Amino acid sequence: MLFRKGNWNFVRNIVFVDKNRQKYKLVASIFSPRRMGMRLRTFIIRRALLMIPTLIGVTLLIFAITQMFTPEQRAASFLSGEPRRPDVIPRIIQTHHLDDPIYIQYYHWMSRVLQGDLGFSSYSHLPVLASLLQATPATIELVMFAIPITIIMGVYLGVVSAVHRDTIIDHATRFLSIIGWSLPTFWLALILLAIFYGQLNWVSAGRLSFEQMRFVASESFTKYTGIYTIDGILNGQLWITLDALKHLILPVITLTIVQIALIVRVMRSSMLEALGKGYTILARAKGLSDDQVVNKHARRNALIPIATLSGILAAGMLTGVVITETCFNYMGLGHFAANAAMQLDIPGVLGFSLFTGIVFVIANLLVDIIYVFLDPRMRLG
Repeated sequence: MLFRKGNWNFVRNIVFVDKNRQKYKLVASIFSPRRMGMRLRTFIIRRALLMIPTLIGVTLLIFAITQMFTPEQRAASFLSGEPRRPDVIPRIIQTHHLDDPIYIQYYHWMSRVLQGDLGFSSYSHLPVLASLLQATPATIELVMFAIPITIIMGVYLGVVSAVHRDTIIDHATRFLSIIGWSLPTFWLALILLAIFYGQLNWVSAGRLSFEQMRFVASESFTKYTGIYTIDGILNGQLWITLDALKHLILPVITLTIVQIALIVRVMRSSMLEALGKGYTILARAKGLSDDQVVNKHARRNALIPIATLSGILAAGMLTGVVITETCFNYMGLGHFAANAAMQLDIPGVLGFSLFTGIVFVIANLLVDIIYVFLDPRMRLG
């Protein structure tokens, strides 16, 4: 009989196998593509909703800074430089509720911000929003070339340094990364300008040479995006694109040398940690080659800290690299912010600060989404 004393082990094995099958079915249902897709959408929606209180906190901080100025000083930000009559400031204060209780002021300030009214910039003699939009394409063009080079080179050198640990390659990479990270940005920019502009006269500061700038400002050239490397192609003027690329070389080198050094150091540490994990040791024990272990197992997990770092670097560059743009007279967001601060352009500085906060909040959301693809375990959180 099946249930004799000697057959109880067989019965227990049947129960054990059945429990394993149920557990396998449960795990398979959890990790099914449909269920994972739903969890991914839920994760993204949840993170997007968390942006709302963060953005409100950013606006509250900026609004609190505006309260450090008197109603008369804040009213002056609405003037566009025309001659002031004695009754102008009191009328602006009354119209924009600048002397009302704080919660009423915040409501009306937020209403203006949502409509794109950030005040008038005394530096650019334009509305603040128009000034920011005018400077954004130059910064995007700079970041568009600097970020891919920074991430690709930093990750590659970090992996090579970790794989060849304690060899001449590792020592050389670490030595160069320390030097690169230690270089002051303004000093490197001035050295490059002194050599390639002052001595060799190969390239000048700014976004374009004088002749190309005159052509771009004429009616013969259409600014589709404000990014000259792209607009030159769209207009069929490759000489504009080539000149814009030539003027990008020195700023991009200045940015990437410092940032690559940081990514190399972080990637090396993360890669060494991943190579010491149990799954990589098991992969080697299974007979996988070194390239398979590094590329398919270790590197992907080591990229998780790089995702955060790259998001922060990209957001920092998109909000303007002040020193680089100022040294190379590159008319981007950093150049605008620096000059607005030097000329005490309060609306311009506050508008730039609000823009910076929004960019960093969005960058954090994108980093969280990238995390999900790099580490699927987060979809179950």
